[in-house]
Amino acid sequence: MIIVIEGISAAGKTTWCRAHGSGHHVPENGPPIGLPGPDAGTGAIAEYWAERNVHRWRAARAMEDRTGVAVCDTDPLKLHYTWGLWQIGATDEADWLAAVTATRRTMVDQRIGFADAYFVQPIDPARANAQAAGDPTRRRAKLSLHVQLQPSLMAWYRALDRALPGRVSFTWPDSLPQVPPRDRHPGVDAFDRLIAFLAD
Repeated sequence: MIIVIEGISAAGKTTWCRAHGSGHHVPENGPPIGLPGPDAGTGAIAEYWAERNVHRWRAARAMEDRTGVAVCDTDPLKLHYTWGLWQIGATDEADWLAAVTATRRTMVDQRIGFADAYFVQPIDPARANAQAAGDPTRRRAKLSLHVQLQPSLMAWYRALDRALPGRVSFTWPDSLPQVPPRDRHPGVDAFDRLIAFLAD
């Protein structure tokens, strides 16, 4: 079973994963290493992030192989971040389209897939700011950006819920859930539906 706990920065994802998914936690990626510079072009940057996502998917599969359960602290398929940046004008359409193309290739090759279940929870921005201020262990320099991204994040998972009905819940469970196994590679058509639904 692979599940995803999702929400903006300072929403409490890591706290939930540690409390309820101890021994199964797949943490977020660390700081980017080897990120191509702007001169490399949108395609190279999109490929870099697509491969980072594949790396996290492999980590989730490895955790599942070891323990039977993987609890992902944010979605390995983190294309929603570029989508959100485009929605708020923080990146341009060329970056978005390059990211879609690079990610679609990883889907076609079945190097990344869809989790069995997604649990997505919004948070009041004031509460996110208070939780961030109360956590001295982490710097959250981009918290204001993440707050701006929350509407797009929710729109992304509403589109995913349409593309793959029954996989998305818009709250976090009170304990580690048991969910039925689902097709992790339902075909690139599912990915294409997700992207199409974002335009609705």
